[in-house]
Amino acid sequence: MTRFIEVISAIDNINRQDPRIEMYKGEEFPKEYLYSLRMSQMLEVYDKDADELLKIAAHGQHIKRWIIPRSDYPMDRKGYLTWRTQLKLMHGSLLREIMQSHNYSEQDIEQVADMVIKKKLKTDESTKKLEDVVCLVFLQYYFEDFASQHPTEKVLDILRKTWNKMSAKGKELAMELNLSENSKNLITEALTGQS
Repeated sequence: MTRFIEVISAIDNINRQDPRIEMYKGEEFPKEYLYSLRMSQMLEVYDKDADELLKIAAHGQHIKRWIIPRSDYPMDRKGYLTWRTQLKLMHGSLLREIMQSHNYSEQDIEQVADMVIKKKLKTDESTKKLEDVVCLVFLQYYFEDFASQHPTEKVLDILRKTWNKMSAKGKELAMELNLSENSKNLITEALTGQS
């Protein structure tokens, strides 16, 4: 378990360097450090028996994300998708390096990288769990702000896409989240007619 704690600590040390600050409950946090804490907390709610590889993938999901800004890519769908792909590859590469330096097997390292890259999203159970946790963290902590900055139609479209990525368990937990009335109403509107 010691090497697991050291890997989590290494991820935290990197994410604490994020120059972007987010306020939460009156306290300042480096943005991606706070995100990693939220991912780990949500995974604990989602699956308290998650194995350490899934815990590493969740905690490192956005490792050092700030070094590849969205503004470096064209502000269209193709630019967005290219940016997302580069981010995933970078996250996977950094986690590989950290895990190698803590003597994880190549098989374990590849499994974590594959989860973060979403390489086997349709077939791998751990990757599906990670995607559920990503969606739940988005809905709980980031959706309200996102919704306030975009047209309603775009918000509803993103909600439908988010919902369609989730498993039955993820959807069930999403309905139990402590969301604002506005967020609940938007989700209800987006899901009308969907299973």
